[in-house]
Amino acid sequence: MSCEQLLQEIRLNGTVPRHVAVIMDGNGRWARERGQPREFGHRAGMQAVRQAVEAAGDAGVEVLTLYAFSQENWGRPATEISALMGLLELYVRRERRDLKEKGIEVHCIGELDRLGPRTRAAIQSIVDHTRGGARMRLNLAISYGARQEIVLAARKLAERVAAGTLLPGEIDEELFSQQLYTPRDPDPDLLIRTSGEQRISNFMLWQLAYTELYVTPVLWPDFGREHFFRALLDYQRRERRFGRVLAS
Repeated sequence: MSCEQLLQEIRLNGTVPRHVAVIMDGNGRWARERGQPREFGHRAGMQAVRQAVEAAGDAGVEVLTLYAFSQENWGRPATEISALMGLLELYVRRERRDLKEKGIEVHCIGELDRLGPRTRAAIQSIVDHTRGGARMRLNLAISYGARQEIVLAARKLAERVAAGTLLPGEIDEELFSQQLYTPRDPDPDLLIRTSGEQRISNFMLWQLAYTELYVTPVLWPDFGREHFFRALLDYQRRERRFGRVLAS
């Protein structure tokens, strides 16, 4: 079945996930299988990012969140980190105009203060350039860790309690959610993880409470439009219960 046929089937089914999150895994393994350095895999992964963004927009997804660089990734060799930051800056230069034309608004979530000034400037430029895009919101999770996100949210609320502007009894799930990096976004309906690894890797721990998981053995650089559409079709075949028993 062609990509266009898959897309048509998705549209006929009707229920498209509003928010899709993706753990983009397998760049290093993809490069190793080809006798190349890890940076070669990261560069190839940029093409998969473009295809995922285009596929999500074509399918009618409202929010796409891509796990681009975790807090744990700071422990990688300095040469690899430098290459990843360079690729991020390259992505901004190559894609900024096209994303704006497609109506895609870019946001970045994570501890951005840890990034170098040139990388922060590149991120700010794509955020500013695409502001107001109404077709889809693209979240790039960079220097991101979900546990740290939750700690920061708790700290914000604790500071308000200490200042006397908030009572402990007023804290509920909705208020807590508003302190996270994604207060404007619905929780992900679907999480896609490539490379076959079956773990969440400190990604959106609060937001993924009732998210449907889709794990594929396909390595990220090989993950194209067809794979993205098949993940959406798999989601459409599921019955989401959110802990409830649906009437038969």
